Amino acid sequence: MYRKEVPAYAAFADMVETVNAERANKTTSSLERFENLKHIRHGAIRLGSPEELSLIRRIFAVMGMLPVGYYDLSVAGIPVHSTAFRPVTKTSLKTNPFRMFVSLLRLDLIDDEDLRHNAEDILAKRVIVSDDAMALLETAEAQGGLTEDQASSFVDEIMQTFKWHAQAQVSEETYKRLRETHGLIADIVAFKGPHINHLTPPTSNIETVQSRIGTCGVTPKAVIEGPPLRQCPILLRQTAFRALEERTVFQNTDGSTQEGSHTARFGEVESRGAALTPKGRALYDELLSEAKNRVANGEAHNDAYAASFSAFPDTWNDMRVQGLAYFEYHLTGAGASEIKDHDTDMDALIDKGVISVRPILYEDFLPVSAAGIFQSNLKDDSAKTFDGNANQSLFENQLGADVLDPFELYQAQEKESLNQCLEELSRSAE
Repeated sequence: MYRKEVPAYAAFADMVETVNAERANKTTSSLERFENLKHIRHGAIRLGSPEELSLIRRIFAVMGMLPVGYYDLSVAGIPVHSTAFRPVTKTSLKTNPFRMFVSLLRLDLIDDEDLRHNAEDILAKRVIVSDDAMALLETAEAQGGLTEDQASSFVDEIMQTFKWHAQAQVSEETYKRLRETHGLIADIVAFKGPHINHLTPPTSNIETVQSRIGTCGVTPKAVIEGPPLRQCPILLRQTAFRALEERTVFQNTDGSTQEGSHTARFGEVESRGAALTPKGRALYDELLSEAKNRVANGEAHNDAYAASFSAFPDTWNDMRVQGLAYFEYHLTGAGASEIKDHDTDMDALIDKGVISVRPILYEDFLPVSAAGIFQSNLKDDSAKTFDGNANQSLFENQLGADVLDPFELYQAQEKESLNQCLEELSRSAE
């Protein structure tokens, strides 16, 4: 659907696929050998009200996608807070790792009281899910799932929620007032539903993709968000082409229409690395802050990030020993029968080749990077500052559920693999 709606995205996604094919036989990272590059990794939508957020949670629950992580973007001048709905089990992530980054507008951050109330009234009147979709949702919740035919119909109906509607539900005057406050507010409030604002294919060679974005007839984002290029990739790197200006029809108060334009939809690409522990994340955040200060003081972006992140260990073993990243442990089958009950020193078992270690892929997002992508796709006249604070408890209350802690998910995956190794070793020593 998105390829048809945004032809520039189709050309962009095809280019990414070509880059991945060129790279296929030249991988150097152990992560590249098990990251699934066949599926689009994520998309993003923006919601206007708590009721919409709760409804979307119920819809994604039918698909086995749960809210993971809380992201406060208001500290970066973006009047939203967000979560990512995604699969959480190893099996489901392997089947299809797609997730949706979902942001909720924070109307409380709009200082203009009249505009805030106007936005609330507009959002209260819109219906983002069809009657047929609602009926199927209630059926799924009542019977604990859907039949194959019901599931197909459910997907078809829900897809309508994410379609682009060039027909705005506000006048051009109201649209301009919303956009002057912030571009994201206009994108959320002015239209009939939470259209997809971007999709994101994965790549193992984001530098090459960045260099070729211009060949797709679009304008690339200036820099790649996230950590710099490393031998052992960590977390998430993202870049994008800038949002396109698209034809829009505004609805005037006298019933007439007026043509105009709106800028919001774009294409993104991502490259994922190892999931970091709280200790690793704290070091990452510290080095990120240092790099941003270097850039603010006039140092070139790539040079600044390379210099700052040289302090982050760049071998898997160093990251494992220092407790900076999460890993899975697997028996190799070599020498296991010779291990005694007391030989459970993990470093020794790894050194002897009895256990192999593989980093766990990061499946989540970085608020600073997300804000950087959002900001790069806003008009200059809409880049305002908001003095909002994180409010996870409010978000969860409006969501109707707690968000899952991504650190706990990675920790559980690591612990499960480790326990399985030790149990198998114990049996082989009997």
